[in-house]
Amino acid sequence: MLEHCGDLCGAMSQERFTTDIATALADELVSIARTGLGDELRSVIYFTPTQFDVLYVRQDIYESHEAARRAKSPLVDLESVGFVEAPVRSALSGSDGSIEFGPYSFTIRVHDNGFVVRKLVGDVGVLLTTDSMNIAAFRDAATAIERHLKR
Repeated sequence: MLEHCGDLCGAMSQERFTTDIATALADELVSIARTGLGDELRSVIYFTPTQFDVLYVRQDIYESHEAARRAKSPLVDLESVGFVEAPVRSALSGSDGSIEFGPYSFTIRVHDNGFVVRKLVGDVGVLLTTDSMNIAAFRDAATAIERHLKR
């Protein structure tokens, strides 16, 4: 994990995680995001309804892992609403074929200077933050993250 955060995260170990994420899964999620989104990737956050871990932060953004956690906490609080709204979104997909959109996949929030992507699988989620970029890459990253979270 150390190579993902550089000096920012310090010595990353299972003790640093507040969730029950395995180090191997954390490494895979960061690798997927870095491969799919490239240098525009700002952060990767793994979260549950009650806890979160900053798995990756681009080195030019925060002065410490603790600063990144403080900064990301309100974002995680906001995006955790997805766990509550998931049953509603599933119901909207219409098992009777009445809704044309199909099942919910992931959320992209567009801001002036970047994006926030939220992918939920059961009671865990991943947030990706990026600089502004072409949004097509997000579908591939979200699909790959889903495969790893379902393991």
